[in-house]
Amino acid sequence: MIKIVYDMKVYRENLEQIIQKKDVVVELGCHVGNSTSMIAEMASEGKVISIDNSPEAESSMKQVMEDYPQVEFINGDARLHETLEEVFQKIKKCDVLSVDLGGGYHPDTTFKVYFIWSSTLKPEKTIIRNRGLLDFVLSAETQEVIKSHKGWLKSSGDAGIPPRLKEFKHWSQKIYQEGVDDRKKNKD
Repeated sequence: MIKIVYDMKVYRENLEQIIQKKDVVVELGCHVGNSTSMIAEMASEGKVISIDNSPEAESSMKQVMEDYPQVEFINGDARLHETLEEVFQKIKKCDVLSVDLGGGYHPDTTFKVYFIWSSTLKPEKTIIRNRGLLDFVLSAETQEVIKSHKGWLKSSGDAGIPPRLKEFKHWSQKIYQEGVDDRKKNKD
């Protein structure tokens, strides 16, 4: 199940409906931890890994982690391979992927973040908060039916992190460098 919302109230209502007490939740874009506290209340016997790279997140999340021992905060950029790799090493998969890039990112970035994380962690449920992505989905028409019933896109299989996309130089120097190295080898 994949839900796309924009309104913060709708986002939090959906979190309340989908999170179970033993869930492992990965929250991308925890900001100052207001939603994180709600998630931690609901996943009281699970684990919550929250990621954000904003300066204000770090100090706020210290208090959230004190209040909720099942919460782990990572001060990192969800667009970087290294951040995903760090989380993957800790949990291997998650029950719920929460992507709250509501106002800060364009829909293409939000979708890329979702795609990479969900392809790797294979969540049962995903909720994405982003106005542009919601506008796109609700404005689109199609005659084809391709539908996944989990929180990740089955049509993508185990695609995971595409290793050679040039645009990823903005996401991760590690991935970009691999592509540069491959291009040098091919010229020689």
